[in-house]
Amino acid sequence: MRTIIGKQLRMELLLTARRGEAVVLAMGVPLLVLLGAGLFEVTNLPTDDRLGFVVPGVLALTVMSTAFTGQAITTGYERSYGVLKRLGASPLTRPGLLLAKTGSVLVQIVVQVAILALVGFAVGWRPHADALLPAAGVTVLAVAGYSGLALLLASVLKPETTTGAATLIYVLMLSVGGIMFAAPDLGTAGWFLLPLAAHAHALRETLMFGGSVPFSIWLSLLLWAVVWLTAAARNFRWE
Repeated sequence: MRTIIGKQLRMELLLTARRGEAVVLAMGVPLLVLLGAGLFEVTNLPTDDRLGFVVPGVLALTVMSTAFTGQAITTGYERSYGVLKRLGASPLTRPGLLLAKTGSVLVQIVVQVAILALVGFAVGWRPHADALLPAAGVTVLAVAGYSGLALLLASVLKPETTTGAATLIYVLMLSVGGIMFAAPDLGTAGWFLLPLAAHAHALRETLMFGGSVPFSIWLSLLLWAVVWLTAAARNFRWE
């Protein structure tokens, strides 16, 4: 089974590499936000350290854009074109496919985050280096949760509906997720409903202040990951 999942993971990465323009496009909005809001006073921020506030939010936005929006749309059309139906006839199981797709997205996000972090560093961003481990931990949970929801939507909705739903959720999260301004602290329930805000807040606490991630955010992102991955594994449809 590990060999089958590994082969599917390599195939997912190969297909992603062939869609290089989509990867670049997915980074377009976060990069514009980073440079625009981080270097110019286009919005009022609760701190004088604009880059310290904006860059973690941009990194969280990139994770959502790739793991949720991009993956939901791509997988929806793969199902529509019969690609998933063919995979369903192979020894690959549903959990195996979900694991391969989530792993592929995680690799892609590592590259994207590294590029954006380098851009931020080049324009003056200086994160706390000792906070990288908890930042990576909450990011992995965010990827898992977004990926589970994306695969669930893509397997139960028509591709056009998936595209509309994923885009709408992306816009709503971008609007209230605290990327270019502070998001309200709504507690654990609020963090669960606004995972982008929870992820961005966690990254700021660690990378900007060198502090620890609040337990409520660990809990909300863990719940997000478990709920949506479980729902995707139980309800995923090949066609």
